[in-house]
Amino acid sequence: MAETFLVAFERRSAYDVTVLNARPWLLGIATRLMRKHVRVEAIAWKGVSADLAAQIVPDLIEQAGARIDAERLARRLTKALRRLSKADRDTLLLYAWSDLDYASIASAMQVPIGTVRSRLSRARRHLRRAAGLPLIEQETDHGRVDAAPKHA
Repeated sequence: MAETFLVAFERRSAYDVTVLNARPWLLGIATRLMRKHVRVEAIAWKGVSADLAAQIVPDLIEQAGARIDAERLARRLTKALRRLSKADRDTLLLYAWSDLDYASIASAMQVPIGTVRSRLSRARRHLRRAAGLPLIEQETDHGRVDAAPKHA
């Protein structure tokens, strides 16, 4: 609206003063300005949308591929978790979700600490196989203070 009055002021010398109602003249100016803005915006939008499409489409494709891969992996791991024995699964869940150390898991499950270690090792091996990851010869201590000492 401000631009309409600016243009009208600039073209005031072209206005026919014999016409008492300036409204149609102002609306004509406003209509021409709006058409001009629509054209400029359309051109700008096409440029922006082309740039965005060039940037976003590959990202979306990569993200879709990553989601598909993650869904497949989640299904494989879910099946692998279901195939674990109840004792191995419970041990793994106490370790992963409850963040208990080996001694606490042994106490909670009323088993020796060596049994906890072997169950976790077996569960990890099973899950690594399901995930398609390489098997590790010796489990790392994962920052736990009660992990088995490493021999030189």
